[in-house]
Amino acid sequence: RDGALLRYSLGVEFLKINDTARATEYLRDAVAKDPGYSAAWRALGKALETAHRPADALEAYRSGIAAAQNKGDKQAEKEMTVFARRIEKRSAG
Repeated sequence: RDGALLRYSLGVEFLKINDTARATEYLRDAVAKDPGYSAAWRALGKALETAHRPADALEAYRSGIAAAQNKGDKQAEKEMTVFARRIEKRSAG
């Protein structure tokens, strides 16, 4: 059955083989289907970072942080906060 979990799973698998374009496509579909899916936001940020798109990755992480906060997912919130800060530091430096 098609849904956010399926799209997330496909995105993660494409990311594993470094097909960032397909990974990004599936992960964007996952968060469109479920905007509160913090793991999908985290994976989308990672895919965008891997594709050398730091501004887009930062945007994904920020959306993921908000989703994680709404859900009470402290671990995902912490991880994406660290990832976002790294991008911000690289951009400032």
